[in-house]
Amino acid sequence: MAEGLVFSIGELARRAGVSVKTVRFYSDEGLVPPAGRSHAGHRLYDVRALARLELVRTLRDLDVDLPTVRRLLERGVTLPEIAAVHAEALDAQIRTLRLRRAVLRAVARRGTDPEELKIVNELARLSAEERNAIVHEFIDATFGGLDANPAFVAMMRSAMPELPDDPEPEQVEAWIELADLVRDGDFRASVRRMAEHQAEQAGRAEAELHHELTQVVVEKVTAAREAGVSPDSAEAGRVVDVLVQRYAETFGAEDSARYRRDVLRRVETANDPRAARYWALLGKINGWPAQPDMAPVFDWFVAALRAHLDG
Repeated sequence: MAEGLVFSIGELARRAGVSVKTVRFYSDEGLVPPAGRSHAGHRLYDVRALARLELVRTLRDLDVDLPTVRRLLERGVTLPEIAAVHAEALDAQIRTLRLRRAVLRAVARRGTDPEELKIVNELARLSAEERNAIVHEFIDATFGGLDANPAFVAMMRSAMPELPDDPEPEQVEAWIELADLVRDGDFRASVRRMAEHQAEQAGRAEAELHHELTQVVVEKVTAAREAGVSPDSAEAGRVVDVLVQRYAETFGAEDSARYRRDVLRRVETANDPRAARYWALLGKINGWPAQPDMAPVFDWFVAALRAHLDG
């Protein structure tokens, strides 16, 4: 194409694959200025205008806004910078679409009504910071102002719901259920009682998580259950003796009827099935390996403790 070649507005539009109205708009905006005018006063454009128009059209196809296009054409920003910014914007749009798809699939599975759909959509679209804020508020409300086990509270604060960019419907459903659970007044009261019990035991080895003690309970009780031992049997009493002694050693106490009642209250308070559900939901959201259900173990232990309170 010769350097001196000029086009009418219609010819420019045809060569760029846009409408005359579009060319006129960009020309009026100063993005594609005419090279001059004909004797009749009609706009004329040169090859530089064609190149600018094709660039503008490409950028607009990528949803680049007009002020940014103008800065690029005026050399305020470079094309690579524009590309990087809008690649990030497209990534955000893709994440939004993936989340919307997961919400719709979750709704299809749940048979959600219109009001619940609104709630599901709003909860699913929360940012990571907003999701974390909901859980942190729950922890603040249930453990705040108490000298509870700091290791346990730290563990709870470190375990936040991390919904992936492309969640499965099951993960969306788990987050919706978790959000409902942490705002449930009865569950909050139950966790508060747990925190208060921890505070009562302050100074008695309550600054640790005691995974080893929990493992001993699981091993001893599981063996008893698999052997068909009844919680009110003499054999169960011997299991209780071993476990209460282990509790006493861990927390610097002595086995007594009073201490057994204390252990019973401790285990009963911690054995709320909703607490186990809380961790199961977090695991599903975050893609953690599924953990075995400990409820039958601690149900048996509670029943055995009740049957053998006097040692």
